[in-house]
Amino acid sequence: MKPLRFAILGTGFWARYQLAAWRELPGVECVAVCNRTRGKAETLAREFGVPAVYDDAGALLRTERLDFVDIITDPGTHRAFTELAARHGVPVICQKPMAESLDDARAMLESCQAAGVPLLIHENWRWQSPMRALAEVLHSGVIGEVFRARIDFVTSFPVFENQKFLAELPRFILADIGTHVLDTARFLFGEAQSLYATTRRVNPAIKGEDVATVMTTHGRCTVVTNMSYASRTEHERFPETFVFVEGSRGSAEITPGCGLRVTTASGTQVVSCAPPVYPWADPAYALVHASIVDCHRNLLAALRGEAAAETPAADNLRTLELVFAAYDSAGDGQPRKWPAL
Repeated sequence: MKPLRFAILGTGFWARYQLAAWRELPGVECVAVCNRTRGKAETLAREFGVPAVYDDAGALLRTERLDFVDIITDPGTHRAFTELAARHGVPVICQKPMAESLDDARAMLESCQAAGVPLLIHENWRWQSPMRALAEVLHSGVIGEVFRARIDFVTSFPVFENQKFLAELPRFILADIGTHVLDTARFLFGEAQSLYATTRRVNPAIKGEDVATVMTTHGRCTVVTNMSYASRTEHERFPETFVFVEGSRGSAEITPGCGLRVTTASGTQVVSCAPPVYPWADPAYALVHASIVDCHRNLLAALRGEAAAETPAADNLRTLELVFAAYDSAGDGQPRKWPAL
């Protein structure tokens, strides 16, 4: 089978890891890199041996024969680049958050549907090895009917040092981390029927909120999601996300160090869910970087018609609706109910 040819749009912090993760998979080849600052594109292309460099996405799409583009730019550009690719009949993989507004996200989906090309969202959090292992436990029914869960992403990691633009965002943690963990809540517990949220800015040097708490109901299960970049803890566990799930016959918990603890009447079992370690991964982000490979694998299989994508745009739009509903709820202090989200 011929390799799928793709181009990367954007050469910021995540592009290097996205490209390195693609190289872990057979049957796919990056043939071009594009960035408005051409020097940055040239640097990345040299590092990875990519043959073509552009500073104009339109020129790239007119010139190269592509099977898809991987958009790794800031969210404010996602709609324009997606619609541009759709006009050229090129399938799109787009980073999260999908867009800065629901209107833009819906327009992106509509443009790709009209062009007859897939729009897939690179949402890797659910592909973390502890999350996949927890999902298997929940689906097995060993802890019974799930009635309550807590998801915690709580850290003081200096994320603004290597991604300075995050400090300038008027909306920060819900848009950045909320898109990940609320998607994870949907992955583990199904669609939400109601939502209530609060937010706060603790760090005076940033513009957006760095703390958020979101409570959602998923059928007969209530989920509380805690997010913070302002919490000093005894042990810094970035970028781990901890989950504790209570069921009618037991509990399951993702523990520090990528452990999974399952407790029933017969006792407690603990297994390690440590991901593979890749030489290109930043040690501070190794858990997340490993999940990029598995996310890529799923999206690549979808583009080949071999499997369904877990996070097509139509699905990820439901996550984005939760994110914006959380902002609305935090703004007026009122809960939101599905399907009015």
